[in-house]
Amino acid sequence: MIRGIGDDCAILQVPQGRQLLATTDLCVENVHFRRKWHPARSAGHRCLARGLSDIAAMGGDPLACFLSLGVSQELPQGWVDEFLRGFLDLARRYRVPLAGGDTSAAQQITADILLLGTIPSNPAVLRSGARPGEQIFVTGKLGGSAAVLKRLYAGEKVGSGAARNHFYPEPRLEIGRQLRQAKLATAMIDLSDGLSVDLAHVCRESRVSALIEASAIPVASSATLDLGLHGGEDCELMFTARPGAKMPGRIAGVPITLIGKIESRSSGRFPVQIRDKQGHIKTLEARGWQHFGKNITSR
Repeated sequence: MIRGIGDDCAILQVPQGRQLLATTDLCVENVHFRRKWHPARSAGHRCLARGLSDIAAMGGDPLACFLSLGVSQELPQGWVDEFLRGFLDLARRYRVPLAGGDTSAAQQITADILLLGTIPSNPAVLRSGARPGEQIFVTGKLGGSAAVLKRLYAGEKVGSGAARNHFYPEPRLEIGRQLRQAKLATAMIDLSDGLSVDLAHVCRESRVSALIEASAIPVASSATLDLGLHGGEDCELMFTARPGAKMPGRIAGVPITLIGKIESRSSGRFPVQIRDKQGHIKTLEARGWQHFGKNITSR
């Protein structure tokens, strides 16, 4: 970064031979977090983690971030300070400078981020690269974040230390980078909307269908298979790889699990099927966990 906060615009230098990535994400109080459930520091961390997860899904490197924050006059300054502390702590860990943004009065807390990244000037890892015969992999464990939300809805008190994957999710930047550099991933997406939704996105963009195995889904110990399939809010990656690719069991210390394969080309409404533990194959409807009464597929 040549020039950050202090002028009307930031000045950024894109390294020679690289292309620019740009992603935006909006976090709204009572939609993406609740103050009675989420500490301010967690809300700030989660806000930036969502954008970093998008950069990871492209195999990119973060360059700079911008934050626009709307708050009410009644909101304690301490809450804002803690929100920024969570946001900036994560930014420092991944060397992402806060290059600008804006503030405004608002009836409820609204945080909008713009995140810029870079990638070498050759084909990025897109959603449209999956081909019939390829294998489908996911990182980490699925459903843990949605399981925490389910407990919160039930009125349980859940400490952030005991459920760190929900309150302080880890974007898989190093995994995405290694998959791109090794040319292992042919298509990739982050699982913020849930496996059933995001795998359907890849299938539609690639014009293929998919078959996954229920018994292979790496479900978090606190979750059910249903939450693992549809829960979302996991900063994990799903990617495809060519048959015979030498896929390590772990990348950057995170387990990599084979869950299925890409099948014939398809333009159907429901391009994903699942084989249950009894061997029956059925259509997997793309549906997400109802976060705060809202369908996450609309995000």
